[in-house]
Amino acid sequence: MNSEIRQLFPVTQNYIYLNHAAVTPLPLPVYEAMERHLRSLREQGLVNWQEWGAAIKGVRGLCAQLINATPREIAFAPNTSAGLAMIANGIDWRAGDNVVSADCEFPANVQPWVRLQREYGVDLRQAKERDGRLETDEILSLIDQRTRVVTLSFVEFASGFRNDLTTIGRYCRERDILFVVDAIQGLGALQLDVERDCIDALSADAHKFLLGPDGVALFYLSERAMQRVKPTLVGWLSVKNPDDYANYDQGYAESAKRFEPGALNSAGVFGLGAAIEMMLKIGPEQIESYLLELTNYLCEQLQERGYRIFSSRRPGEASAVVCCRHDRHAVEHLSDLLNEQRIITTPRLGRLRISPHFYNTREEIDQLIGALPD
Repeated sequence: MNSEIRQLFPVTQNYIYLNHAAVTPLPLPVYEAMERHLRSLREQGLVNWQEWGAAIKGVRGLCAQLINATPREIAFAPNTSAGLAMIANGIDWRAGDNVVSADCEFPANVQPWVRLQREYGVDLRQAKERDGRLETDEILSLIDQRTRVVTLSFVEFASGFRNDLTTIGRYCRERDILFVVDAIQGLGALQLDVERDCIDALSADAHKFLLGPDGVALFYLSERAMQRVKPTLVGWLSVKNPDDYANYDQGYAESAKRFEPGALNSAGVFGLGAAIEMMLKIGPEQIESYLLELTNYLCEQLQERGYRIFSSRRPGEASAVVCCRHDRHAVEHLSDLLNEQRIITTPRLGRLRISPHFYNTREEIDQLIGALPD
């Protein structure tokens, strides 16, 4: 990526930052969009509220464009966990129903379904991770006539494994099963198309590969999902006409806004919008291609230094998350050693996790490799 893009990321002046699977440093357009809103709020209070509404509508459109949805299918959730929980809690469950997932999911996509198991007798079936991979055929084999939901991560947090969303989503659609995706470890780095992949619901906080702030998530529900998932956290903004204050009997909003009970994190929404606008200008296809090339190079260099790559690099399974380990060095030690040299990574489940973004360079990867012990 060129120097103009790197200038949008002030973190490059201080660190080699390779930890976007944890928390992203804010790029300038995101920071400036949030600052403009906060300055307006500080100096003018509610005067510009109509402009805020129009701007939020624009961000819904940007979110929809990024994932090939319609704006009416987009809502904003407080975080990934809240979005997934709203889906889990909003389905009319019966004892004996089941949910199919995997045993390597981040807890955000486990705890909502575990609660159903405890309280409603819903069976949680989990495909097993083996050598950093999930077998699509094993996932599909767990589905039967009582399966109501299949829920998986776009990219698994501790391996970087990219699930085959298209195959799984189409299989679910053919059997009228809801397909729910925790997209936080892939969206922004890899292309995603909810129509092609037959995704019914998706949740992804902005603070990782989406390059936005924390506390706001892109939350998507397909038209068919909105017919099956009831809002369980409702408020004055969940209805058709919130400005009709004295009308307590009106129904829910006809769009995904029914899942927004009250005031949004407006500054966060504007930051997310600026991030997506920046990525759309660069091009999601170009971002994915660059990151796969960069992480392939990273894996080659790590292997030459004696590191075992835990992340699948097979076509269709590779992502922007690379996890590795070394027989002689604890991952916590490696992470601390790199931090001391201002190279930011993180340990996860006994693996060193390295997660660059499109502004990172081969030269930075070379510096990382040079800083690691043999």
